[in-house]
Amino acid sequence: MALPYFRYVPKFEYVSRLPDSKNIGDYLEVKNLFRRAKISDDLFQNINFFTKYSIVGDERPDNVAYKFYDEPYLDWLVLTVNNIINLEDEWPLSQQSFYNYMVSKYGSETAFNNPHHYETIQIKDSLGNVILKKGLEVSSDYSITYFDSGNSQMVINTNVTVMVTNYEYEDAIQDKKRNIFIAKPQYISQILENMEQGLLYKEGSTEYISDEVMRAANIRLYQ
Repeated sequence: MALPYFRYVPKFEYVSRLPDSKNIGDYLEVKNLFRRAKISDDLFQNINFFTKYSIVGDERPDNVAYKFYDEPYLDWLVLTVNNIINLEDEWPLSQQSFYNYMVSKYGSETAFNNPHHYETIQIKDSLGNVILKKGLEVSSDYSITYFDSGNSQMVINTNVTVMVTNYEYEDAIQDKKRNIFIAKPQYISQILENMEQGLLYKEGSTEYISDEVMRAANIRLYQ
Protein backbone atom coordinates (compact mmCIF):
# COMPACT_ATOMS: atom_id res chain seq x y z
CA MET A 1 0.00 0.00 0.00
CA ALA A 2 1.28 3.45 -0.94
CA LEU A 3 2.08 5.82 1.91
CA PRO A 4 2.04 9.61 2.37
CA TYR A 5 5.28 11.25 1.28
CA PHE A 6 6.90 11.87 4.66
CA ARG A 7 6.54 8.21 5.59
CA TYR A 8 9.21 7.53 2.95
CA VAL A 9 11.61 10.30 4.02
CA PRO A 10 14.50 8.99 6.16
CA LYS A 11 15.32 10.39 9.60
CA PHE A 12 18.07 12.62 10.89
CA GLU A 13 19.28 12.76 14.49
CA TYR A 14 20.02 16.35 15.38
CA VAL A 15 21.72 17.58 18.55
CA SER A 16 18.99 18.64 20.99
CA ARG A 17 18.75 22.36 21.72
CA LEU A 18 15.68 22.09 23.89
CA PRO A 19 15.87 24.08 27.18
CA ASP A 20 15.30 20.99 29.30
CA SER A 21 18.01 19.00 27.55
CA LYS A 22 20.76 18.50 30.12
CA ASN A 23 22.62 15.55 28.60
CA ILE A 24 25.31 16.52 26.09
CA GLY A 25 24.49 13.41 24.13
CA ASP A 26 20.78 14.12 23.69
CA TYR A 27 19.51 14.00 20.12
CA LEU A 28 16.21 14.85 18.48
CA GLU A 29 14.98 12.58 15.69
CA VAL A 30 13.50 14.56 12.81
CA LYS A 31 12.67 13.94 9.17
CA ASN A 32 15.47 14.93 6.79
CA LEU A 33 13.69 17.58 4.71
CA PHE A 34 16.80 18.03 2.58
CA ARG A 35 16.35 14.50 1.27
CA ARG A 36 14.10 14.71 -1.78
CA ALA A 37 12.43 11.85 -3.61
CA LYS A 38 13.53 11.34 -7.20
CA ILE A 39 12.75 8.77 -9.84
CA SER A 40 15.91 7.18 -11.22
CA ASP A 41 16.85 8.29 -14.73
CA ASP A 42 16.58 4.83 -16.27
CA LEU A 43 13.03 4.44 -14.95
CA PHE A 44 12.00 7.99 -15.80
CA GLN A 45 13.14 7.55 -19.40
CA ASN A 46 10.95 4.48 -19.85
CA ILE A 47 7.93 5.99 -21.62
CA ASN A 48 5.88 2.85 -20.96
CA PHE A 49 5.60 3.83 -17.28
CA PHE A 50 3.93 7.20 -17.92
CA THR A 51 1.06 8.77 -19.80
CA LYS A 52 0.22 12.37 -20.73
CA TYR A 53 -2.58 14.17 -18.95
CA SER A 54 -4.14 17.63 -19.22
CA ILE A 55 -5.26 19.13 -15.90
CA VAL A 56 -8.97 19.92 -15.97
CA GLY A 57 -10.42 23.12 -14.53
CA ASP A 58 -9.41 23.76 -10.93
CA GLU A 59 -7.99 20.28 -10.31
CA ARG A 60 -5.37 20.13 -7.56
CA PRO A 61 -2.62 17.50 -7.31
CA ASP A 62 -4.67 15.54 -4.75
CA ASN A 63 -7.65 15.54 -7.14
CA VAL A 64 -5.49 14.14 -9.92
CA ALA A 65 -4.00 11.52 -7.58
CA TYR A 66 -7.49 10.41 -6.53
CA LYS A 67 -8.65 10.25 -10.14
CA PHE A 68 -5.84 7.90 -11.16
CA TYR A 69 -4.92 6.06 -7.97
CA ASP A 70 -7.98 6.40 -5.66
CA GLU A 71 -5.53 7.81 -3.09
CA PRO A 72 -5.41 11.62 -2.76
CA TYR A 73 -2.30 11.59 -0.58
CA LEU A 74 -0.29 10.40 -3.59
CA ASP A 75 -0.40 14.03 -4.73
CA TRP A 76 3.33 14.14 -4.00
CA LEU A 77 3.89 11.45 -6.64
CA VAL A 78 2.06 13.55 -9.24
CA LEU A 79 4.35 16.47 -8.39
CA THR A 80 7.54 14.38 -8.28
CA VAL A 81 6.91 12.79 -11.68
CA ASN A 82 6.71 16.31 -13.15
CA ASN A 83 9.61 17.68 -11.08
CA ILE A 84 7.31 20.32 -9.58
CA ILE A 85 8.80 21.96 -6.49
CA ASN A 86 6.94 25.27 -6.25
CA LEU A 87 3.24 24.49 -6.53
CA GLU A 88 2.19 28.14 -6.77
CA ASP A 89 4.44 28.83 -9.75
CA GLU A 90 4.42 25.47 -11.52
CA TRP A 91 0.80 24.28 -11.20
CA PRO A 92 -2.05 26.07 -13.04
CA LEU A 93 -3.95 28.56 -10.91
CA SER A 94 -7.60 28.09 -10.03
CA GLN A 95 -10.04 30.41 -11.81
CA GLN A 96 -10.36 32.66 -8.78
CA SER A 97 -6.62 32.74 -8.12
CA PHE A 98 -5.98 33.50 -11.80
CA TYR A 99 -8.45 36.39 -11.70
CA ASN A 100 -6.85 37.77 -8.53
CA TYR A 101 -3.41 37.45 -10.12
CA MET A 102 -4.54 39.30 -13.25
CA VAL A 103 -6.08 42.17 -11.28
CA SER A 104 -2.99 42.42 -9.09
CA LYS A 105 -0.63 42.47 -12.08
CA TYR A 106 -2.61 44.60 -14.57
CA GLY A 107 -4.70 46.79 -12.28
CA SER A 108 -8.24 46.19 -13.56
CA GLU A 109 -10.40 43.96 -15.74
CA THR A 110 -10.33 46.59 -18.47
CA ALA A 111 -6.58 46.12 -18.82
CA PHE A 112 -7.02 42.39 -19.45
CA ASN A 113 -7.74 43.17 -23.11
CA ASN A 114 -4.90 45.64 -23.58
CA PRO A 115 -2.11 44.56 -25.93
CA HIS A 116 0.68 42.59 -24.29
CA HIS A 117 2.65 42.10 -27.51
CA TYR A 118 2.26 41.31 -31.20
CA GLU A 119 3.04 38.07 -33.00
CA THR A 120 3.49 37.13 -36.63
CA ILE A 121 1.05 35.07 -38.66
CA GLN A 122 2.33 32.46 -41.11
CA ILE A 123 3.08 33.86 -44.55
CA LYS A 124 3.66 31.68 -47.61
CA ASP A 125 4.62 32.55 -51.15
CA SER A 126 2.59 31.47 -54.18
CA LEU A 127 4.44 28.13 -54.26
CA GLY A 128 3.54 27.32 -50.68
CA ASN A 129 6.98 28.01 -49.22
CA VAL A 130 6.91 29.45 -45.70
CA ILE A 131 8.33 32.96 -45.78
CA LEU A 132 7.43 33.97 -42.24
CA LYS A 133 6.83 31.64 -39.30
CA LYS A 134 3.82 32.01 -37.03
CA GLY A 135 4.24 33.12 -33.42
CA LEU A 136 7.34 35.32 -33.58
CA GLU A 137 7.14 38.29 -31.20
CA VAL A 138 7.52 41.53 -33.19
CA SER A 139 6.54 45.19 -33.12
CA SER A 140 2.99 46.18 -34.05
CA ASP A 141 4.14 47.82 -37.33
CA TYR A 142 6.26 44.91 -38.48
CA SER A 143 6.22 44.13 -42.20
CA ILE A 144 8.14 41.94 -44.64
CA THR A 145 9.39 42.29 -48.18
CA TYR A 146 10.30 39.21 -50.19
CA PHE A 147 10.74 37.97 -53.74
CA ASP A 148 8.00 35.53 -54.77
CA SER A 149 9.67 33.14 -57.22
CA GLY A 150 6.29 31.67 -58.17
CA ASN A 151 5.19 34.85 -59.95
CA SER A 152 8.62 36.51 -60.19
CA GLN A 153 7.78 39.68 -58.31
CA MET A 154 8.62 41.52 -55.10
CA VAL A 155 5.96 41.42 -52.44
CA ILE A 156 5.52 43.90 -49.59
CA ASN A 157 3.21 42.60 -46.88
CA THR A 158 2.26 44.87 -43.98
CA ASN A 159 -0.59 42.73 -42.65
CA VAL A 160 1.51 40.08 -40.89
CA THR A 161 0.84 40.58 -37.16
CA VAL A 162 -1.87 39.83 -34.63
CA MET A 163 -2.31 41.36 -31.19
CA VAL A 164 -1.94 39.18 -28.12
CA THR A 165 -3.82 40.61 -25.14
CA ASN A 166 -2.64 40.49 -21.55
CA TYR A 167 -5.30 37.87 -20.85
CA GLU A 168 -4.35 35.70 -23.83
CA TYR A 169 -0.69 35.85 -22.87
CA GLU A 170 -1.24 34.84 -19.24
CA ASP A 171 -3.86 32.23 -20.14
CA ALA A 172 -1.43 30.57 -22.57
CA ILE A 173 1.13 30.26 -19.76
CA GLN A 174 -1.45 28.58 -17.56
CA ASP A 175 -2.44 26.20 -20.37
CA LYS A 176 1.17 25.03 -20.76
CA LYS A 177 1.22 24.12 -17.07
CA ARG A 178 -1.82 21.90 -17.59
CA ASN A 179 0.16 19.40 -19.66
CA ILE A 180 1.73 16.91 -17.26
CA PHE A 181 2.79 13.28 -17.06
CA ILE A 182 1.12 10.68 -14.87
CA ALA A 183 2.69 7.45 -13.66
CA LYS A 184 0.48 4.62 -14.89
CA PRO A 185 -1.36 2.92 -11.99
CA GLN A 186 -0.07 -0.56 -12.89
CA TYR A 187 3.52 0.60 -12.33
CA ILE A 188 3.00 2.49 -9.08
CA SER A 189 4.50 -0.19 -6.82
CA GLN A 190 7.65 -0.40 -8.93
CA ILE A 191 8.04 3.38 -9.11
CA LEU A 192 7.50 3.85 -5.36
CA GLU A 193 10.04 1.14 -4.56
CA ASN A 194 12.53 2.80 -6.89
CA MET A 195 12.02 6.18 -5.21
CA GLU A 196 12.19 4.71 -1.72
CA GLN A 197 15.52 3.06 -2.48
CA GLY A 198 16.83 6.39 -3.72
CA LEU A 199 15.88 8.07 -0.43
CA LEU A 200 17.73 5.60 1.76
CA TYR A 201 21.15 6.45 3.15
CA LYS A 202 24.25 4.67 1.90
CA GLU A 203 26.76 3.20 4.29
CA GLY A 204 30.20 4.81 4.38
CA SER A 205 29.70 8.18 6.07
CA THR A 206 30.68 8.71 9.73
CA GLU A 207 27.12 10.05 10.21
CA TYR A 208 25.57 6.80 8.99
CA ILE A 209 23.52 4.88 11.55
CA SER A 210 21.27 2.83 9.28
CA ASP A 211 19.55 3.02 5.89
CA GLU A 212 16.88 5.20 7.47
CA VAL A 213 18.84 7.18 10.07
CA MET A 214 21.86 9.51 10.04
CA ARG A 215 23.29 11.39 13.00
CA ALA A 216 24.68 14.92 12.89
CA ALA A 217 28.07 15.69 14.41
CA ASN A 218 27.69 16.76 18.04
CA ILE A 219 29.26 20.22 18.05
CA ARG A 220 28.41 20.58 21.75
CA LEU A 221 31.30 18.23 22.48
CA TYR A 222 33.73 20.82 21.16
CA GLN A 223 32.29 23.91 22.84
